[in-house]
Amino acid sequence: MFTSNPFAALSATISPDIMQSYIVVMILLVVGGTLFDVIHKGSAKYFFNNWRSGRENAEKKVGAGQKMSIAVQTVAVDVLASGEFCNAQRRIAHLLGMYGFVAFVAATVVMVFCYPTAATATPAIWPLMWHIGALMVCIGGYWFWFYIRVDVAAEGSSPFRLMRADLFILSLLACATFGLIWSYLQFSGASWSNIFMGLFLIATTVLFGSIPWSKFSHMFFKPAAAFEKRVSKADGSAANLPTLTRDDPEQQKRHSMELLEDAPMDMGLGIKREAPNHY
Repeated sequence: MFTSNPFAALSATISPDIMQSYIVVMILLVVGGTLFDVIHKGSAKYFFNNWRSGRENAEKKVGAGQKMSIAVQTVAVDVLASGEFCNAQRRIAHLLGMYGFVAFVAATVVMVFCYPTAATATPAIWPLMWHIGALMVCIGGYWFWFYIRVDVAAEGSSPFRLMRADLFILSLLACATFGLIWSYLQFSGASWSNIFMGLFLIATTVLFGSIPWSKFSHMFFKPAAAFEKRVSKADGSAANLPTLTRDDPEQQKRHSMELLEDAPMDMGLGIKREAPNHY
């Protein structure tokens, strides 16, 4: 199963042209949805206004070489290593989901466009990457959903409590989960594998088609925001923001505990608050 291309087997009933066209449509939905999200919410306008304001308040000039160094740090720490997460469990879960999703999507594109039928042998690495990527998404996503989410881990809310903000993670988990089930059923020759193929396609369409209403587009905004944050620290324009100047982890922990001491431990629901070690 793990080295079998599920899309090549599917080509016996669905034309590769249709599968390829579907992927192109999903790409267009991502591009269009992100642009709509930027325009509708004014994210780009806010970002550039904030950037301009920060540069006007800069206490020193950041040269091109330093900016290049900051860009490298942003990619290495904030993007590739999810450095914004202080909690190790939250970071690991996020990295599992992020790299799993990238592997899952990349392998899908390669198998559908380069090895769409059984007539062309698919190198084992691509279906292996597809299945492992989906498993990584499931491990990281379900771990986050049931054990790490703030409202579940700290506030005692039910893991089945749904909000619109959960659209991205739920559609992502559904996509990976139904994809794995469909692949297994198809490999084992089950006649009702088409049901889960349909569910897989529905979940995928919701994932890529709901960008204006989900957090999908955040993956494009976060690197730019992280870069701007590092530049604002370097030029001194953010010197008055304690979250940027408090670099000592022990000082951060003491500050968090001070805030916790001032907050009510019983939120009126009989639920004890935890220390903010999940952020």
